Amino acid sequence: MVFRFLDDGLDELAARAHQGLAVRLPVTIIAAALASRLLPWRICLIWCGVQCVSETLSWFLTRPQYLGQRATGALRLGHLVNLAVGSGLWAVLGALLWANGTPAGAVSAVIVWLAVIFFAQNNAYQSPAGVAVGGGIPAMGMLAFVVLGPNSLALPLAPVVGLLVVALGFAGDGVIRTLAARRRLDATQDRLRQSEAQYRALADNISDVVTINKLNGQRVYVSPSVQRAMGYSPDELFDANYDCLHPEDASWLPAEIAKITKTGEEMTLQYRILHKDGHTIWVETNFGLVRGEDPAAAPMLLSVCRNIDARKALETELVESRQRAEQATAAKSDFLANMSHELRTPLNAIIGFSGVLKASPRLGPEDARHAGLINGASDALLELVNSVLDFSRLEAGAVELEAKAFDPASIARGVASLLAEQASARGLDLAIRAEGETSLLVGDPARIRQVLLNLLSNGLKFTSEGGVVVSVRQTGAGPDHRLLRLEVADTGIGVARGHADHLFDRFTQADASVSRHYGGTGLGLAICKRTVELMGGTIGCDSLPGEGSTFWFELVLPRAERLEDEAVCEAPPQGPTSPLRLLLVEDVAVNRELIATLLAPFDVDIETAENGEIAVESMRRGAFDLVLMDVQMPVMDGVSATRIIRALPEPHAQTTPIIAMTANVLPDQVRMCLEAGMDDHLGKPISPASLLAVLSRWSGGREAGAEDRRASA
Repeated sequence: MVFRFLDDGLDELAARAHQGLAVRLPVTIIAAALASRLLPWRICLIWCGVQCVSETLSWFLTRPQYLGQRATGALRLGHLVNLAVGSGLWAVLGALLWANGTPAGAVSAVIVWLAVIFFAQNNAYQSPAGVAVGGGIPAMGMLAFVVLGPNSLALPLAPVVGLLVVALGFAGDGVIRTLAARRRLDATQDRLRQSEAQYRALADNISDVVTINKLNGQRVYVSPSVQRAMGYSPDELFDANYDCLHPEDASWLPAEIAKITKTGEEMTLQYRILHKDGHTIWVETNFGLVRGEDPAAAPMLLSVCRNIDARKALETELVESRQRAEQATAAKSDFLANMSHELRTPLNAIIGFSGVLKASPRLGPEDARHAGLINGASDALLELVNSVLDFSRLEAGAVELEAKAFDPASIARGVASLLAEQASARGLDLAIRAEGETSLLVGDPARIRQVLLNLLSNGLKFTSEGGVVVSVRQTGAGPDHRLLRLEVADTGIGVARGHADHLFDRFTQADASVSRHYGGTGLGLAICKRTVELMGGTIGCDSLPGEGSTFWFELVLPRAERLEDEAVCEAPPQGPTSPLRLLLVEDVAVNRELIATLLAPFDVDIETAENGEIAVESMRRGAFDLVLMDVQMPVMDGVSATRIIRALPEPHAQTTPIIAMTANVLPDQVRMCLEAGMDDHLGKPISPASLLAVLSRWSGGREAGAEDRRASA
């Protein structure tokens, strides 16, 4: 508490005083010798002895500060007292010379006093207390002595005192300026220390590793964070160049870094580093060139490196997740393809033979009705299979849209005509209403027809009295586009508001009673929604329970100038009009029997093969007019058999039409059949009409069949 007033600047003053002791001792002796020319030598000797004692004591009092040690308060006080004694002794020497009574003494006294003033000003940079004790107090004593002390020469004191005061004023101004400069310096140093402390805190605690290298690879700085990130101390990394790089990355990374020195552009690279404990870590480093204070000096390479192991692990997980998702999608597609094949294969026989029985004149009315029920149930099951496949293709994005000119009103009339008999049988009215413009549009008429047919079928299904109205409306949507809105309004049971929002979800119906009473899977509207959205449109429903429903969808489509040339509608195929020799390749006996039954009324000679290997041998032995080729068979599948047949040297192997007759009906499966060399595709379950159409189309050979297919496409 006693020494709190002593500032830290005294330590710096003491260190400088200790350093100047070797100069001050000779000066003291010289000053005593010169003063002895004007003063008694004994007085000068005493003065010199006391001053030397003071300087000697100063050596001990300032030694710790000179060595950089922090002084105690007592040591500072001792040095300050000794400083006052030493300065006072010089002021006393001046007073003795002034009192000598000679002009030389007076001049020498003023010189000594001015030296004391200069010494005080010099001390101001280190310590205000040093200024006061080492110069201020002696200066005041000097002025008092001149004014009050003896004036042996009877000098006019006013100019002497005035000039001494002016000298003190100059010295005081210098002291003030020096102290202000010291305060500014101290403030700057404080800011630098704070900045350095912040920088150190940042460098010591950030996880990124900051490195500065010369262009020759010599390291200038490595942040302490390298210890946590890589296990190496900064000193260890100073000696290592690329030793810590993964061997595979060490082969290319130095060359990439060298490019920065040529281009000057920043670069971000990812590579691996060998941790000190041996494991590998992934890092990402930003490289750039920086310049120091000297603009003429060569730039240095600044790198900021961070650990990205977590990011790499996430990327790996994402890649693996995507691969798993793709595998799951592929497995789903394979499952659906297999299920489609397995379901369509027995359905082929059920639908085919039930159709034959239904039309047979040998059955009684009751048996014919039973056969019709079987046939109708089989058609319903086939529709379910088709809906599942359609929905799967829509979800997988495997549906491609076509763009062709069409008449929206014509599509509505065509769909209504398909269901007109059903509506009439139930006593329901079915009306078509066209509103607004009647422009031709460009879009996918088949998909629009599919959606409208589904909505109209639902409207008829859920309506017991009244009727259904199909509305077609066009409004402007720009100079070359039109907004097409198709509505199906019924007077049926309606839908509660809470259920209407979920009607377009898959496998969803209004409630369980609807499913029990009306049947259905809940896929139809989901297919409609995804089909409309695929075409860039919107679909919705407005309904109230007991008041009916209005299902609608809207599409923005470009206008068309005219309809494309359409193929002339031909009469239903009547079957082959000339004898045919047919090779039927089918591993399921019941399917072979079905084809034989369907073609029994015609002059068709059928030879059968149970697998692709037998089919190839049959083609080697003789020629056929047509080949119906199943795809999935034991021993050899139909695709492989077709490729081998097309490679046979016999001429008829190249000219005989080969038709895929298979339950594989997905687009990729159909494309695979055609790429293998087949000419057409006949999907199971096989209808008599489609079978006869294929025979009629291709009975004239590959060229005639291909031309007929192009004409009907």
